[in-house]
Amino acid sequence: METQTRRFKQNAREAMADGQLAQALTRLGEGFPLRRAEAIDRLPEFDQLRDAAKAIKDHTLAHLDLYLEQYESKVKEAGGHVHWCRTGQDAREKILEICRSVNAKTVTKSKSMIGEEIAINDFLEENGVAPIETDLGEYIIQLRKEPPSHIIAPAVHLNKGQVEDTFRKAHTNLDPARNLDDPKSLLEEARVELRDKFLNADVGLTGANFLIAETGTNVLVTNEGNADLTYSLPRVHIVIASLEKVIPTLEDTATVLRVLARSGTGQDITVYTTFCTGPKRPDDLDGPDEYHVILLDNGRTELVGTEFQEMLRCIRCGSCLNHCPVYHAIGGHAYGWVYSGPMGAVLIPGLIGIHEAGDLPNASTLCGKCETVCPMRIPLPKMLRAWRERQYQRKGNSAAARWALGLWAALAKRPKLYRAVTGPLMTALAILGRKRGRFKWLPLAGGWTGPRDLPAPQGDSFIAQYHKGPVGAVVRSKGQ
Repeated sequence: METQTRRFKQNAREAMADGQLAQALTRLGEGFPLRRAEAIDRLPEFDQLRDAAKAIKDHTLAHLDLYLEQYESKVKEAGGHVHWCRTGQDAREKILEICRSVNAKTVTKSKSMIGEEIAINDFLEENGVAPIETDLGEYIIQLRKEPPSHIIAPAVHLNKGQVEDTFRKAHTNLDPARNLDDPKSLLEEARVELRDKFLNADVGLTGANFLIAETGTNVLVTNEGNADLTYSLPRVHIVIASLEKVIPTLEDTATVLRVLARSGTGQDITVYTTFCTGPKRPDDLDGPDEYHVILLDNGRTELVGTEFQEMLRCIRCGSCLNHCPVYHAIGGHAYGWVYSGPMGAVLIPGLIGIHEAGDLPNASTLCGKCETVCPMRIPLPKMLRAWRERQYQRKGNSAAARWALGLWAALAKRPKLYRAVTGPLMTALAILGRKRGRFKWLPLAGGWTGPRDLPAPQGDSFIAQYHKGPVGAVVRSKGQ
């Protein structure tokens, strides 16, 4: 997927003007968060599991080299091959080399957000190999030639009518008068279209939710079963995964799995959780003859040992996106790359540089909800502020933004001056807004008042009201 992070502001403005997108994102906010809350209510020890999962990933990252070497050794012991790739280009060329070694014409794909990261579909097509997405959402957006909008719900930005139109345009071999009025008919049509592609694929390309060091196993978590058909039917299975996906043991993996589905989709566990270890053994009835693992770095080792290392604990559950007010307003495409929401605003600058993605860390209210719901307790707001500091230090902000930040810092460092400036301002706004209780427009606040009203202040700053105490009682003497 081509990076368009520099267009973030323009993309965001276009997204906020899209009424259909706003309607789709409203449904997102009403679905996953509620189901997550219900799933957590059913598991009283959820927070203890979060702590345990965090400790597992912290330990793994502290010994990343040892566990990766152990994983490689176990994969080879099982008859597989491991290919270390520093860059996306290295990974693309290695995947194509494997495809050409078996004269592959088609590649079925599943669970491969990292495939979007390295733009493997475009690369394979340019070299005569047809990639076929098999997850329903990924299949839909591939037909529409769009990137994913969400890391676990790639077509969440579309409604049923748009999917129907897409299928009618793509499946021209079917009866034009067929009924596609309900979601079940759309699902059945996609299933029929994909069946032969599963059976005839030369290579299966999957991602991995986890890589288990003690067994050399990759773990696939899905709700549709398409990953199982992707890795088991073709003669060759390629796994592509980033380095931080490694987990020490099977028992550790079980712990992390217990927080993954509950956080992302509100399920106790996903419908399919599959463990794959090496190629088909002599007594196996099915499975691939060849098993390759692409271990991709693509900038992640540059984050190890830095203030952004904790981002490598991310297990791609999507919970931070599901609860983010900014994501709910603009969707995933606005971010301009494969990752979006709070996790994307932290990870993308780490992978491609703050000079390419300087606006993304500013796409946050810093409300802290993303950290509250993160199953791995990643301090996303802290890291967003760290990226903002780096952008300011390299003078990546506009002159107006730097001037405003400088003025704010000067006031914030001098409490008496701050209160002297803001106190009269709050009083004046309270008087001017007293009649309506809100403002439809204010100078320098057009970004806020464009889509919503600004509530009128009540006449006092927070500090002034704090000193007055409840119901106006004076709880502190003057000068305190």
